[in-house]
Amino acid sequence: MSFDIQVRKIVTQRLESLQQAGVTHLPVLPLPSRLGTSGAKDRPAADQPDADRPIADRLTVGQPTADQLVGGRAGVDRAAADRAAARLAAPIGPKSVASAQGVAMVVRPRVSPHEGMTVQLPQGEVGAPARGSVQPNAQSPAPSVSLAKDDPRVLALGELARRVADCTRCAELVGYRTQTVFGVGNPYARLVFVGEAPGEDEDRQGEPFVGAAGQLLNRILAACGLRREEVYIMNILRCRPPGNRTPSPEEAENCREFLEGQLEIIRPEFICCLGACAAQNLLETRSPIGKLRGKVHKYRGAKVVCTYHPAYLLRNPAAKKDCWQDMQLLMAEMGIQLSER
Repeated sequence: MSFDIQVRKIVTQRLESLQQAGVTHLPVLPLPSRLGTSGAKDRPAADQPDADRPIADRLTVGQPTADQLVGGRAGVDRAAADRAAARLAAPIGPKSVASAQGVAMVVRPRVSPHEGMTVQLPQGEVGAPARGSVQPNAQSPAPSVSLAKDDPRVLALGELARRVADCTRCAELVGYRTQTVFGVGNPYARLVFVGEAPGEDEDRQGEPFVGAAGQLLNRILAACGLRREEVYIMNILRCRPPGNRTPSPEEAENCREFLEGQLEIIRPEFICCLGACAAQNLLETRSPIGKLRGKVHKYRGAKVVCTYHPAYLLRNPAAKKDCWQDMQLLMAEMGIQLSER
């Protein structure tokens, strides 16, 4: 039996089971834009580390709830809907992302980018922390805690991310974006980086600073003894402006609620603004970046250091020296000793 016939048979059986439970429609999510489709011969062994496996093999068919399936309609056997939802969630292989007879399968990764991640806690803390800590130069490694899906900050950030995904305040950005780009990193981070807006790579992947500028930011973090997972990274805007233009004041104002919301949830001790757009919007000033850098500012109790955007450094390598001076200032404020270079 060919693969297409097998898929059609599985889909048909599952749709029939849903119809028997009184379900007449399914919520369909858009498929990831860069999701690959590998066959069984390309599938990794079961003991292969998850991070090394193709993304298609790491995704499973999402399990909708009974509420999603029945849509709140009365007269539907909810227990049967729950059983149908469980059957629908059974994995059927990476090629199931393709549609069969016009029916798109619901495939999605982990709901929250923060769920299940590991954070570093201050020395002596072994439970769920009140505040996280980055300690790259500690004498002994801090204990690690894996954030559960019911962690309060994970829940709060997840709810805010859903609101961002539904936002339609900026008509031009909504029509241009592939997806919103919320933020990524440690919800208990001491240090938050704020950039300008998503670019093409970020818009496609849904994560900030993943292109060339993001690779440079990773190198800057490494030079400071930090890892990307230890900090939190986000932007002034959560949608890509057309042609990667500078965000307008109106767009920044529309998105400020989400900027402030993320910072309120994370409650960082330190913020690093990358570029003039980030610095001017966060600090609500018109001063140029050249006058803002080299100093420690304040934002609602957090210490703020401003420096050049990594994209600017790629175009003007001579400015890397100034950026490094800014990072030295920031690390000194954080109590992190940097090696001479």
